[in-house]
Amino acid sequence: MDSDGPLDFSGRAVIVTGGTKGIGAVIARAFLTAGAQVLVCGRTDPPEPPRGGGRRAHFLPADVRDPEAAGVLVDGAVERFGRLDVLVNNAGGSPDADAATVSPRFVEKIVALNLLAPFYVAQAANRVMREQSTGGSVINIGSVSAHTPQPGTAAYSAAKAGLLALTRALALEWAPKVRVNHITTGPVRTGSAASVYGADEGAAVDGVIPMRRMAAPDDVAHACLYLAGGLARYVNGADLAVHGGGEVPARYLAIRGELPGEPPDRLPAGPPGGFPDA
Repeated sequence: MDSDGPLDFSGRAVIVTGGTKGIGAVIARAFLTAGAQVLVCGRTDPPEPPRGGGRRAHFLPADVRDPEAAGVLVDGAVERFGRLDVLVNNAGGSPDADAATVSPRFVEKIVALNLLAPFYVAQAANRVMREQSTGGSVINIGSVSAHTPQPGTAAYSAAKAGLLALTRALALEWAPKVRVNHITTGPVRTGSAASVYGADEGAAVDGVIPMRRMAAPDDVAHACLYLAGGLARYVNGADLAVHGGGEVPARYLAIRGELPGEPPDRLPAGPPGGFPDA
């Protein structure tokens, strides 16, 4: 990178999808603070775009599930900044749903948001990055659900597993000019997520994570800075786990008497209210 250090993004241009709120806004702020110019997108105008380093992110409305809209988003970044160095495919999420009764339309929307949209935006970004002497970096924000699904997340887990496989496939095809990596996130404590994990606002969840806390959005943002920067210039096709060590196995907690028994034919269908949007 043409910068004063591996985490200095001065002169670099970044897109963060779903970057107007939650984890995405914190990722955008981290890149702004590191010196980058940042474009965020969403389906509705934010009350205030993310700010950092004395500057503000630019905003373009976009439904990234539409391949044409994905192309317009990337073109907008290039028109505004003259280049594109980093794409963070952050937009995603799903409410919980019973796989036996969920509608085809629901499944299509979840797969479109969590798998197809990252593919479409990455395709458009690659067309720009591969022509740049410095190439570029694509970071896909995934979920532990890709590795360990739980009841109520069938469509979401399948889409996130597909995103992980997509990451590895694109890393093979687009190297060496464009690096493509994946972050596996566990539960993240955001404003919208605090109430999702129960009346105790996630205190019980904290107890089954080896690090004894849910991730903060900054934990994910810092991982993005690493993967996009010079310290990771040989990191390609990686799955970086940002989940505090995963979860202590339920059987271990059950043996220790720390897990209430559940009837064998019925398990809880995911957290109340579903999984928050990234």
